[in-house]
Amino acid sequence: MKNNTLVGIMILTLLFGSCGSSKRANNDKLFGATWELDYISGKRIAFEGLYPGKKPQISFNRETGKAEGNNSCNGYSADYTLNGSAISFGEPGPTTMMFCGEGEKDFLNMMKKVNAYGFDAEGKLNLLMGDVPMLRFKKSIDPKNTETNEKSNDSIVRGIYHAGL
Repeated sequence: MKNNTLVGIMILTLLFGSCGSSKRANNDKLFGATWELDYISGKRIAFEGLYPGKKPQISFNRETGKAEGNNSCNGYSADYTLNGSAISFGEPGPTTMMFCGEGEKDFLNMMKKVNAYGFDAEGKLNLLMGDVPMLRFKKSIDPKNTETNEKSNDSIVRGIYHAGL
């Protein structure tokens, strides 16, 4: 009986410990990358029409607790809070004052509605309202992250080598 209790406690400890570490690994995916928007919910205009040139981007700074990027036209910075898979954003700080259409306003307004995040099977970042994806981002190369860039450059060099160029 004592052995069964001990085994049960060990299994529960492993189970709860693994859940915590997977949430931590999930959080870690946010950092060290710049995420480029490839979907926004609710707009009747085509995505490419809303963002004809530059697409909004976001990156998460673990040390400062700020989300930083551009909203397709102007730069922005906003505080963010993580709690497991829950996320919330504060009001965006100072931005440059160029007007580039409705896309930037729609992007910032949608960020205010977000209350959770997750990653899909393709590794894309989904900012959610409940379980509904409101914003979806693909990972792009972050010029400030040399580790990511070196891995990308190695892949390009290997591809060129294997192609015989």
